[in-house]
Amino acid sequence: MRNFTIYLALLLCLFASKINAQEIFEDRVNAIANKIEKITKDEKAALKIEVEAVNEQLINGTITQEEADVRKKKLAEARAITIESKVAAAELELKKLIQEKVDGKIGRKVKVDTVMVNGKATIVTTTTEITDSNYITRKGGKWSIRWKEDNSNPKYRDSIRARRSESRTTSQFVFATGFNNLVTDGAVANSDFRYLGSHFYEWGFTYNTRLAKNNNLLHLKYGLSLMYNNLRATENRMFVDNGLTTSLETSPVHMEDSRFRNVNLVLPLHLEFDFTKKREIDGKPIFRTHESFRFGIGGYAGVNVKSKQIIKTDIDGYKNKEITKGNFNVNDFVYGVSAYVGHEETSIYIKYDLNPLFKNNAVDQNNISLGIRFDLN
Repeated sequence: MRNFTIYLALLLCLFASKINAQEIFEDRVNAIANKIEKITKDEKAALKIEVEAVNEQLINGTITQEEADVRKKKLAEARAITIESKVAAAELELKKLIQEKVDGKIGRKVKVDTVMVNGKATIVTTTTEITDSNYITRKGGKWSIRWKEDNSNPKYRDSIRARRSESRTTSQFVFATGFNNLVTDGAVANSDFRYLGSHFYEWGFTYNTRLAKNNNLLHLKYGLSLMYNNLRATENRMFVDNGLTTSLETSPVHMEDSRFRNVNLVLPLHLEFDFTKKREIDGKPIFRTHESFRFGIGGYAGVNVKSKQIIKTDIDGYKNKEITKGNFNVNDFVYGVSAYVGHEETSIYIKYDLNPLFKNNAVDQNNISLGIRFDLN
């Protein structure tokens, strides 16, 4: 088992985290945009209170309708001046932020413009590179940042995707590959099969269903997979069908390669813990998967589709490849446990057959695999 522990340690070194400076810039821009929105909202609320006070005076008869209209107009003009002054300060803060970007403290060169739309100030920022253009706009009384509407722009596509919640059930293409061997008497040590030469690969499709309506942690992952388990024996040996049992025996001739392959069609089922955080945009919850640390535990069950042995020889310069297909007394059904742990779409994957590979052998030998798994949305 020590060899597989070493492999696991090596594979874990492949994972690393990354920091996106562009996201930091966008967060700071959005913070300023929200500040501008709050200025307008607060001033309108204050104006509403002042207008209601004037209306009370009009109802009580202390002022005339004409006086009330004049006072309301003056109050509105005063609030408009206040809004303009406070927004100008926020705009200056934004321009300083953009200047940091121009100076290389954040990123790309950006141009800032302020335009009037229906009497309201609208801030528009564009980068010198068309593919990175983004805008801060006001629509429906709200400020927001969005990428230029260009389907050829990957940043535009990513921004739209980030603002859209995934369906509660998603689908993935699964591919896994790595090392394969047999557990004999509870151990993989001193195996009769090559550690590096024996390998497995698996491909299939899965569905991923979020179990809780408003929580992203627990998912049920289920689907259909083909598992290819390959074993390469050591010391010039091959499998021999003895009728009821199957044994490893030394070949009378030198073999360039001796490989035994089992193909299983299985139904995998896992309980997946996905630590991708729920986000909220405009008060709407956004659920995503495969964007953070995750792990799954479960198992699989299925049938043996095919077993075959491939032997290659080279005798006096005459190369020969012999493929023998048959059941080799392999169990018709297979079931086992499996688990994976990783980040985003990539994870370390281990699976273990609970039933032995061969039906009637005196010593049970169970297939075990360790490798890398990709779950591609």
